[in-house]
Amino acid sequence: MSNIKDKPYVTYLLLAAMVVVFGLMSVMGGTENPVTLVEFGAKYNPLIRAGQYWRLVTPIFIHIGFTHILMNGITLYFIGQYVEQLFGHWRFTIIFFVSGIVGNLGSFAFNSGLSAGASTAIFGLFGAFLMLGESFSKNPAIVSMAKTFLLFIVLNIGTDIDIAGHIGGLVGGFLIAYVTGVGFSKTSRVKRVIAAIMLVVIVFVLYTIGMQAKF
Repeated sequence: MSNIKDKPYVTYLLLAAMVVVFGLMSVMGGTENPVTLVEFGAKYNPLIRAGQYWRLVTPIFIHIGFTHILMNGITLYFIGQYVEQLFGHWRFTIIFFVSGIVGNLGSFAFNSGLSAGASTAIFGLFGAFLMLGESFSKNPAIVSMAKTFLLFIVLNIGTDIDIAGHIGGLVGGFLIAYVTGVGFSKTSRVKRVIAAIMLVVIVFVLYTIGMQAKF
């Protein structure tokens, strides 16, 4: 019998939280009701500018309609297991939430609409895999999977209505993966420092643009 520590339990917990939130929203007004979405913490720019910065986190657990949570849930289930096993539980958790926050900041800066969904964080997990493909370019298995995910990223970004959110999550995941490193190999300290500086700069720029936007 495998140890619980070997299982991607963080991925399972995240999925469970999303399902619980979806269920609560369904019985308290509907997951596609704008009022319910705002009440549960969807990304809504005027309220973020008013100081509700937690809305950069809560949208990760909110989904708009059954198809939305189904697609994001399936994607997180499969990619989450890979990333959590490769990076470890705490690194995976950091990558997931930092990616989601940076993605929501990207949406905050360039998208005036009400938005929600785990896709900002999920794209960060893809970004983490691209980091592995770049760092371990001599490993054919990792490179092959990174190329597959890159194709998926290109196809999804081209049809997405919140491109800024997805790109923000992708870049955030790529950079924070360098900062956390991976459990099975050492990451260059220089790369980690450069990635950390770039991440801080990007967060500051997106936050500033979002706060100063007129829409």
